[in-house]
Amino acid sequence: MIWSLRLPLLLSALITLATPTIASAEDDTGPRPVQEEIWALPLTLPTLAYVAHPVGKGPFPLVVMNHGVSLNARERGFFPLVEFRDAALWFARRGNMVVAPTGSGYGAGALDVAERGLFSIFYSKIGKCDNPNFHDAGLAVALLDKWIIDSMTEQKLIAPDKVIVVGQSAGGWAGIALSSRNLPSVRAIITFAAGRGGRVGGQPNNNCAPDKLVEATGDFGRTARTPMLWIYIENDTFFGPALSQRMHDAYIGAGGDAEYHLLPPFGSDGHFLIDSPDAIPLWAPLVSRFLERHP
Repeated sequence: MIWSLRLPLLLSALITLATPTIASAEDDTGPRPVQEEIWALPLTLPTLAYVAHPVGKGPFPLVVMNHGVSLNARERGFFPLVEFRDAALWFARRGNMVVAPTGSGYGAGALDVAERGLFSIFYSKIGKCDNPNFHDAGLAVALLDKWIIDSMTEQKLIAPDKVIVVGQSAGGWAGIALSSRNLPSVRAIITFAAGRGGRVGGQPNNNCAPDKLVEATGDFGRTARTPMLWIYIENDTFFGPALSQRMHDAYIGAGGDAEYHLLPPFGSDGHFLIDSPDAIPLWAPLVSRFLERHP
């Protein structure tokens, strides 16, 4: 099983991305200065991470944010280093340290590996649609989250046992996979448009083995006890309402703990809701109430 793999994780090579800035929005205590940085995570699989945290002395609670995937190697090579920055800053303004890793095979890390004549490893493949491996694809990214959580806890960089994991699309699927492992340090998991195998051949609402995706969701739910918040959007062309509802039914029917919300259409494709700063007023109240119930 992928979960059994072990690898040391040391956080180093901190590079300042921006000077401390005052957030444009306010929380209960008013605007909070937030520091944005890029950290190199020297894994065997090269990983960079966008980091945002309040200015001042920590440690702070940790929020790990996982991005989606692209099946196109060239697109992965030009993947943005800082994705859903506004959503990350929303969490950072509320007192959290946000770590958003760029997966191996993506962005600057992939380009650097290629320049050195090495192969870039895309480690979350699902295989062919006639027999997709949704389980290990989710657990591969979930394992990266565990490495980050364990290392930052050991180095006393974060407040222990207060971790929140957030993911979009395939990153959200990793959150569902992680929930099945019930890490004591993770108090809640939040997903946006979670799933795998969407838009086969680039066609909207054309999913790879949707029945197997639902089955895999139920499999994760059998052992999952970590509270989850699932957010989907009506005009998501990757995982539409019918499929996401089936996934949720399978998950909670198997014993998982997940609160499901279907939001009205947003933009041209609701799958990318979390990327837009204009969407924060739509999802922030749901997230705030959910975290208040799971402190």
